[in-house]
Amino acid sequence: MVEKIGFIGTGVMGTSMIKNLIKAKYPVTVYNRTRAHAQEAIDAGATWAYTPAAVTRVSDVIITMVGFPQDVEEVYFGKHGVFSVAKSGQTLIDMTTSKPSLAKKIFASAVAKGINSLDAPVSGGDIGAQKGELTIMVGGSEGVFAKMLPIFMAMGKDVNIFGGAGSGQSAKMANQIMIAGTMTGLTEMLVYAKQANLDLNKVLKTVGGGSAANWSLSNYGPRILAGDYSAGFFAKHFLKDLRIALDEAKAMDLELPATQRAEELYQQLVEVNDLGNDGTQALVKLWWPED
Repeated sequence: MVEKIGFIGTGVMGTSMIKNLIKAKYPVTVYNRTRAHAQEAIDAGATWAYTPAAVTRVSDVIITMVGFPQDVEEVYFGKHGVFSVAKSGQTLIDMTTSKPSLAKKIFASAVAKGINSLDAPVSGGDIGAQKGELTIMVGGSEGVFAKMLPIFMAMGKDVNIFGGAGSGQSAKMANQIMIAGTMTGLTEMLVYAKQANLDLNKVLKTVGGGSAANWSLSNYGPRILAGDYSAGFFAKHFLKDLRIALDEAKAMDLELPATQRAEELYQQLVEVNDLGNDGTQALVKLWWPED
């Protein structure tokens, strides 16, 4: 029997993930705070529901992909949230990048009701979501993971479980720490090369063909040179991720000075320059405000 999927959150990533689930022949019911933002998913074949609870009532598997931990809290624990109607036998999958502690809270609440729960944040940006080639990092039961693997493979190509509840979120924090380095490296590389009067297209091609090659360089470098700062991944969401990573590191008595500096730079971009709705590649605007 094909699982009926409920999908809560139809943003840049969520919409493409929904489309790929529909392509894989899963029936999908969707909810988003703003219905207009769900229209693309509806046009692709999804069914609309008016609340997270309404989605939950008609679904076997409920996937959430929202913005911030407080949004996750509201979706699951709010008055018309998932847990207000969820029942034994259903599976909850939070694919938002959120706090490991919140993933554990959702898991505990699910277990108490006989419900399955996985945390499964993703990496790969808007392009990975469109192509169905996301990297998916999972925490929870191995048995539940195995049952949900066909659903994950409809959206991603590299899917791994890292341990119990919260482990997927911890793996995503490791991923974001790495991206912090590649984004600041990409930005400062371009700033330096421009100041040195180098041909930036040649620089991207040359650096991308050597040992400095990385995903941020190949995907965001050309966007920067084209003046394209649209969000494949919102800068405000990356700032949120960096703060979660630093909070988790602090709890483990770890100092991450490079990640701390990246957080400071994105804080300036998002909260001082009010550019949180730009993509992460907009970091270069701290040096090239005219762009």
